[in-house]
Amino acid sequence: MPVRSNGQFFAFPTRLGIAVLGLLTCVCAPAQATDWSDTEFHFQLGRLDAPSFAGGGRALHVIYTLQHASGWKYGDNFFFVDVVDSRQPGSPDVDFYGEAYANFSLGKVTGDRIGAGPVADVGLLGGFNWAVDAKVRKYVAGVRMTLGLEGFAFANLDVAALIDDSKGLASGGAPRENDTILVDFNFARPFRIGTADFSIEGHIEYVGERTNELGGKVESWILAQPQLQWHLTDRIALGIEYQFWMNKLGDRDTDENAVQALFVWNL
Repeated sequence: MPVRSNGQFFAFPTRLGIAVLGLLTCVCAPAQATDWSDTEFHFQLGRLDAPSFAGGGRALHVIYTLQHASGWKYGDNFFFVDVVDSRQPGSPDVDFYGEAYANFSLGKVTGDRIGAGPVADVGLLGGFNWAVDAKVRKYVAGVRMTLGLEGFAFANLDVAALIDDSKGLASGGAPRENDTILVDFNFARPFRIGTADFSIEGHIEYVGERTNELGGKVESWILAQPQLQWHLTDRIALGIEYQFWMNKLGDRDTDENAVQALFVWNL
């Protein structure tokens, strides 16, 4: 279905629609197809920065997120889709961004323990990132090290290649970029204070330096998005997300520090 943006309609791209349909199919798959499954809806509200190449400034953003994680016989899957409602002058009123990953556990495939010390397992990781307005499409291929850290619900260290398959300026999107490296630590750590249940969860990523099709330098960045959640019930949580983004989107003039209100509904 088309979405109105700046007074005009833009059609949801066919390939993206197919991808989202496939992801939603995973969510709706029969329970017996997975060992475990978790689907959440997030609502976030906060003031975020725009990079200098997008006009700069800070504006209110509302972000709606659907995210899903599940485990199966040979590994695990994760995806999220963001719907971003921006009040930034000159930006689309509504934009879409998503990522999807599949991890094939070598321990599950072989039936043997793969790893040593804090590394409890090693997997082969593949993924796909896309952004609608910027017409960005990137692939992820690498290795996941599952860490057995005491007290953590999960902790993973991913090291991968980030491969740009965008059409760039020729498609009316953001400039195409060279391939680079991605390192991501993602985690969840539950804890209790008295009778109240809390968790700290999120990820910290490093993306390497690269150049774009115009010959411009795209700086390496560090993006951290930890969330503090207070679990009111098994299905409802309130909290905050702190976003630190050094060299946001590769812009050396933009370092973001933002706190966003957070509501989580476990579906």
